[in-house]
Amino acid sequence: MPTKVAILDDYQNVALSYADWSPVKKDVEITVFNKPFGSAEEAIKTLQGFPIVVGMRERTPFPKKTIDALPDLKLLITTGAKNNSFDVGAANARGVTVCGTGATGNPTAGIAFGLMLELTRRIGFENARMKAGESWQVTIGRDLEGLTLGIVGLGKLGTRIATIAKAFGMKVIAWSQNLTTEKAVAAGADYATKEDLFRNADIVTIHLQLSDRSRGTVTADDIGRMKKTAYLINTARAPIVDQAALLKALQNKKIAGAGLDVFEVEPLPPDHPYRRLDNVVLTPHLGYVSEQNYRTYFRDIVEDIRAFLDGKPVRMISAK
Repeated sequence: MPTKVAILDDYQNVALSYADWSPVKKDVEITVFNKPFGSAEEAIKTLQGFPIVVGMRERTPFPKKTIDALPDLKLLITTGAKNNSFDVGAANARGVTVCGTGATGNPTAGIAFGLMLELTRRIGFENARMKAGESWQVTIGRDLEGLTLGIVGLGKLGTRIATIAKAFGMKVIAWSQNLTTEKAVAAGADYATKEDLFRNADIVTIHLQLSDRSRGTVTADDIGRMKKTAYLINTARAPIVDQAALLKALQNKKIAGAGLDVFEVEPLPPDHPYRRLDNVVLTPHLGYVSEQNYRTYFRDIVEDIRAFLDGKPVRMISAK
């Protein structure tokens, strides 16, 4: 009897076409879910009887409560090498194998600069006006060249952002809790204190991983130090930034605007205040959503399933 496999949150309906599933086709029965579950209870009810569940990043979380309520679950797969919304310890305790995948390229960097360009040059806004037959040219943009970019988190992605910013002719400053002047210079940035970064940057972009340590890193005081002409970009995770303080600053025009790809609740509720602000550019968590990345994800998912069925799991993730 084929093993039942659930593929979750395939919003674009590409899971079965972006990989060769023939290595497992005879051994599994695949059900693809294209829409998010409305609640944890709905996820638990729907996923009964599935020994293998494939998640897409943090779209459907798997806390202990969910894992414990799925007695048939044997293999839980996440796209990427880690997933903060999966309780790996609870899974391991239940004897559930957790596996990840590889990833390709730096798609989040493109989204970050896309948000910067939309805020400063209003490309999408003017495109919509032209398509609607509106009058010719109403905005005056700001060139990225010569602006100061403040990078919060100068790891692998932050360093990539610094390189691109330099190509635009921007001045780059950076801060994170463990960053030194030497490490900043090696990555193509000047070290700044946290206070000076928020005070001097024309654009602040967040590139920290979400953890207990990074949660709430960007405080109301930090946002309060920003120039009235400055923008905040967040393609990392929403809880890194004080969301109430950011919303208040945007509503009161204390900063020029924000470009946001991540939110506390995803999908973003239709009545969320961000949707009504003209100084906010929103994208639906596109940071990792690229064709190249998806093809890597689903290729590796097939490999994960095949290896698990053969009793030789690969890319296993264990609780720290």
